[in-house]
Amino acid sequence: MNILVTGGAGYIGSHTCVALLEAGHSVIIADNLCNSRREAVEIVKQIVDKEVTFREIDVTDAEAVDTLFKSHKIDGVIHFAGLKAVGESVEKPDAYYFNNLVSTIIVAKACLKYGVERFVFSSSATVYGDNTVPFMETMDLLPTTNPYGETKAMCERILTDIAKVNPGFGVSLLRYFNPVGAHESGLIGEAPNGIPNNLMPYITQVATGKLSKLRVFGDDYHTVDGTGVRDYIHVVDVAEGHVAALDHLKEGLHIYNLGTGRGTSVLELVHAFEEANDIEVPYDIVERRSGDIASCYADVSKAERELGWGAKRDIVEMCRDAWRFETNYRQKEELNKTVKSSI
Repeated sequence: MNILVTGGAGYIGSHTCVALLEAGHSVIIADNLCNSRREAVEIVKQIVDKEVTFREIDVTDAEAVDTLFKSHKIDGVIHFAGLKAVGESVEKPDAYYFNNLVSTIIVAKACLKYGVERFVFSSSATVYGDNTVPFMETMDLLPTTNPYGETKAMCERILTDIAKVNPGFGVSLLRYFNPVGAHESGLIGEAPNGIPNNLMPYITQVATGKLSKLRVFGDDYHTVDGTGVRDYIHVVDVAEGHVAALDHLKEGLHIYNLGTGRGTSVLELVHAFEEANDIEVPYDIVERRSGDIASCYADVSKAERELGWGAKRDIVEMCRDAWRFETNYRQKEELNKTVKSSI
C-alpha cells in the first residue's frame, strides 16, 4: 500500500517509515520539521535502500493537505503529526489544542474526500490519566492531568464519531506508552530540538556531557523507589505495532495499547542505562512536574491477541541502542562543526 505518514521525519514516525518499507509498503512523508530534521528522511532511505516521497507541509493547512491527497494515490494514513510534550502543553495549551485537533480533523476529512479507508492514529497512554494500573483499552478515559492528554482524548472522540457514520472507514487508535531506544543501525533515534522533554534523550545527553545532570521529577511517589514508573517500550517495537495495526485494519473503530506490560521506575531506567553502557549518569532530585502521575503501564493482551504483535526488545536493548545513536549523532555534529569552521 501507499501510506501517508504525517510527522514521518520525527522520532517514532521515522522508525515507522523504516518498518513500513521493510514490510513492502511505499511511504509518503508529510512533516513541517518543527521538531524533526530533514536528514531523517534521507537516513530512512539509506537504511532500507528504497525511495521515499517527502513533502514539507504543515497538516493544519487544509489547502496543502488537499493538494497532497490530490497529487498522490494514498491507501492509508498513519497520523503522528502533533505537539507532544506534557510539560509544555501545560504552559501552552492553546498551541496544543489548535495543532493537535485541527491537524487530525483536516487529515481525516481529506481521507473521507479521497476515499482513503485506513486511518491509524498516534494516541497516547496519557488519555488514561491517573487510572488504576495496568491500563486497559476498556477503561474510562481520565486525561485531565494535562492538555496534551486532553488533545489525544479529543482526537480519539473525533475519529470515533467519524468512524461511526462512515461505512468502510477503519480507524485504529494506538495508545502507546513510553517509546525509547533507537534503530539498531544507530542512524536514527530521538534527537529533539533544544532541551529534551523525554527521559531517555535527557539521560543520553547527560552521559555525553552536553547536559550536566539529569533532573528526576519527584521521589515521593508511592512506587518502588519513590520515582515515577512508566512502561518503556523500544521504538522499533512501537513501529512494528503500527504496521501490524495497519495490516489488520478493518472497517470501524479499533483501540490497542502498545507497551510491554511492565513498569520501570525512573531510577531503575537510569541504573539500567549505566550498567548497559558502563557510564555514569549524575542526577538531582527536583520537585514533581506538573501533569505527571505516579505509575503507568499497559495491559497489552488485546494487541497480542488481535494483531499478533508483542514487544520483543528489553530494557538493556533500549539503553544500548539509545546510547549508540547518541554517540553517533554527537560525532556527526562535531564533524559538521569542524567542517564549517574550516570553510
